Amino acid sequence: MSKRIAGPEIERLIQLLAKVPGLGPRSARRAALHLIKKKDQLLSPLALAMGEAVAKVRVCSCCGNVDTSDPCTICTDPRRDPATLIVVEDVSDLWALERAAALNVRYHVLGGTLSPLDGIRPEDLNITSLVSRVAEGGISEVILAVNATVEGQTTAHYITDQLSGLEVKVTRLAHGVPVGGELDYLDEGTLTAALKSRTVF
Repeated sequence: MSKRIAGPEIERLIQLLAKVPGLGPRSARRAALHLIKKKDQLLSPLALAMGEAVAKVRVCSCCGNVDTSDPCTICTDPRRDPATLIVVEDVSDLWALERAAALNVRYHVLGGTLSPLDGIRPEDLNITSLVSRVAEGGISEVILAVNATVEGQTTAHYITDQLSGLEVKVTRLAHGVPVGGELDYLDEGTLTAALKSRTVF
């Protein structure tokens, strides 16, 4: 049994930080200590920003992105090409593609991938809303920008089947994305090249 080294408030801060991706218990303790040392410069503004995020951040009812408005800034941007839709697994993938700034288009966030072993079925993802968006018309190309994993490819095949009866071209990212790779970890150059050399799925 490990000894308690600080009060319950600090222990709770460490436990919550440890749940953030990329932070384990040791890194969480370091981060918590740094925040506490810089209480006025970091901890207080961070607490305020997190409170505002809780109050204002919402999921876009159109594409699944997170923003402070619904529909989100991307969906309401008139400068974006409404005829091209990029389908991604998660919001982090959308942000990665936006950093690459290769295409000025709109997105659709699935919220994950099909995974029978984990109990994730088509109805658990935003696939029905994707098919509805395409069926409404005005979209000529759907780019499947899913991760090159078994689950990602399974999801891509399922979506292609669902869209097969509609007048839309379905493409996927070129093989510049490594097998087993995740979009959020790729550099902008690789993402740009992959988007520009996309192929029919």
